Amino acid sequence: MIQLESQAPEFCLPNQDDVEICLRDLRGKWIVLYFYPKDNTLGCTTEACDFSEAAPDFSTLNAVIIGVSADSTAKHRDFIEKKDLSITLLSDESTSMMQEYGVWALKKNYGKEYMGIVRSTLIINPEGIVKAVWKNVKVKEHARIVKEKLEVLQGK
Repeated sequence: MIQLESQAPEFCLPNQDDVEICLRDLRGKWIVLYFYPKDNTLGCTTEACDFSEAAPDFSTLNAVIIGVSADSTAKHRDFIEKKDLSITLLSDESTSMMQEYGVWALKKNYGKEYMGIVRSTLIINPEGIVKAVWKNVKVKEHARIVKEKLEVLQGK
């Protein structure tokens, strides 16, 4: 997993509209980068809806919210339309970016081992430095907790 105060690894991935989004294009803004397992599942839907609902608050803090999963851009479009989401979702079907960020890991469920996404969130400052990390995120209240941490980091 990425360490606090480290430089966030560069990435370029397609968003839900098949437009490439790169970390370098987001310089100058705070970034809430969250990794989640799968579109249209209970926990992931709750998390995406909570972040979408809080998006205006994050915007006033000069922050963008970006979700990343291994789902395709088409699945992301469907998810956004179904749930009326207002956040950007990036598709990392190869999992290379998630591996670089350390969130693609061996998981266990019902006695079976498999590779999957560890639900995680990072706050990256306008210079590209990781200022906060949450691993194995519990969805309930997470968007509020992230917003409060961002306010502390900004001295608000």
